[in-house]
Parts: sequence; structure tokens; C-alpha cells
Amino acid sequence: MQEAARRTAMSGIVKRESVSKTRAYIYITTAMVIWATSFLVTQEALKAFTPVMTVTMRIGMATLMLLAVGVATGNLQRIESKRDALTLLCAGFSQPFCYFICEAYGLSMMNAAVASVILSTIPLFSPLLAYIIIGERVSWYNIAGIVVSFVGVTMVVMEGEHLAVNPKGLAVLLLAVMCAVMYTIFLKKVPEKYNSTTTIFYVHLSSMIFFIPTFFIVDGGRLDSVEFSWRAFGCVVLLAALASVLGYVLFCKVVRVIGVTKSNAFNNIQPAITALAVWLIYGERLAWSRVAGIAIVIAGLFISQMQVKRR
Repeated sequence: MQEAARRTAMSGIVKRESVSKTRAYIYITTAMVIWATSFLVTQEALKAFTPVMTVTMRIGMATLMLLAVGVATGNLQRIESKRDALTLLCAGFSQPFCYFICEAYGLSMMNAAVASVILSTIPLFSPLLAYIIIGERVSWYNIAGIVVSFVGVTMVVMEGEHLAVNPKGLAVLLLAVMCAVMYTIFLKKVPEKYNSTTTIFYVHLSSMIFFIPTFFIVDGGRLDSVEFSWRAFGCVVLLAALASVLGYVLFCKVVRVIGVTKSNAFNNIQPAITALAVWLIYGERLAWSRVAGIAIVIAGLFISQMQVKRR
């Protein structure tokens, strides 16, 4: 009787977590806007704190925020099996831990626009790995849309005919790309009986197992030399609340609806949004080539979402 009641309650949670495709696209667009502008906020935080210190504080705050929200709303569930716990641990190791450390170091070596175009290659790798690991179907529209969108991304961040990239920063950001793809695949394997708040909380909590010792090993002896800045600290709080909590919860809801490949295809719009944010915030003029690139990015995004019905 109790088992039947538990299954009924769990099915109710899954039902409440269901999201329509229209709402899913609104959610993931919101997440991409948050993440695209987070590059600029991260660079502000890095002016006072080291990369490892920045991401450790960010994820630590995000974990506490998710715990508070989960307890207050009653949406925090218990993990039912060791297999589920291992999946969440692998997801937490891939991202936030590996991804954010690589992203922070990469952003400390190059500007946000260049970093965003490198990170936008996530959709180029996700279809292949998603097909190999979980057998997710990839259509020609997915591939064509991703390629077209990447051409537009390149136009957005090009300066003349050259793209100045720090080789070490490039290697670190490409590693971040691989971590992001693996994270999405692990996230897809998390059972749908767990709601989004629960999933992201345990992913973040699992990553703290790796963040805390890394912080003391890398930055433990530098704490006295850090010049505290309220502005930089405020940026970390903003990153935790918006980029690491709201953005992650929205993305988690969406990847279960439209899949790994289509979800990651939205990463292609991030460089366009970053370029617009730089223009609006810092007054940097937007060249016509970049405007055209933004249009191509959006066109490629729509192509990647197209489907053809077969008889």
C-alpha cells in the first residue's frame, strides 16, 4: 500500500515537471541569455579572485540556495539508488567542476567574445557523443543547422580577417567543451522521477566534493594576498543565483523534452548575445558583419529544430 502511494506521489512529481515544447524553448532561450551575459560578470569577478576561488564560491552559494529553495517548497527528494547517485556524481564532476574551472581559466586568458565562440562549439561535438553513448537520433537538419549557426558565430567574433586566440586558453576551453557535452549526456541519464531542483542540487553538491579540496590545494596559501572587493563578490552572488541556479534548473527541464542535440544547439546563440551585451554595456559599436552573423546564428538555430514527417 505504501509502495503504491509512493509511486503515485512520484508520478505526480513527474507530471508537474512536464514542460510543453513552446515553454521549453522559452526556458532554454532564457538560460542562454543568462549564460551568455555571465561571461562578462565572470571577468569582473576574476579581477579580484582567482579562477578556482571564484567558481568554488559560486557553486557553494548556488548549492545553499538550491537547498533553501528545495526545503522551503518541499521539492527536494531523496536519492533512491546508488546508481542514481553515481550518475549525479559523474554529472557534477563534468559540470560544474571541470567545466567551470576550465571556463574561468580560459576567460582569464582571452576576452569574452572569443571565449564564447569557442564554447559555442559544444553542439558540434554533442550529436556524435550523444549518438555513441545513449543512441540519440541525429537528423540532417540538426547537423545542417549547427554548421550554419557556427558560421554565423564565427562572423560575430571575427576581428577583420584574424581571430587572435591564446593557444593555452584555447586548449583549456576545448576541454571545457568536452566536459559540457559529457554533463548533458549524464543529465539525460538521470531518471525523470527526480524533479529539476533535486537533480541540480545533487549535481552541485556532488561537485563540491571536488571543489573544496581543489580550492585548498590551489589557493589555500594565497588567501592573505587576495584583495577583497564587494563589487567582485556581488558578481559571484549574481553568478550563483542566476547562472548556476536559475539557468541550470531551466536547462535541466528542457533537455528532458527536446533532447541533448537540440538543447546544445542553443549554445550557438550565446556569442551573439554576448556581442550585443558588450555593445549595450560598454558602448562597443556592432559592425554590420556581426549583425549578419547574428542573423545567420538564429537561422541555423531554427534549421536545427526542423523536423520532416515521414509517411
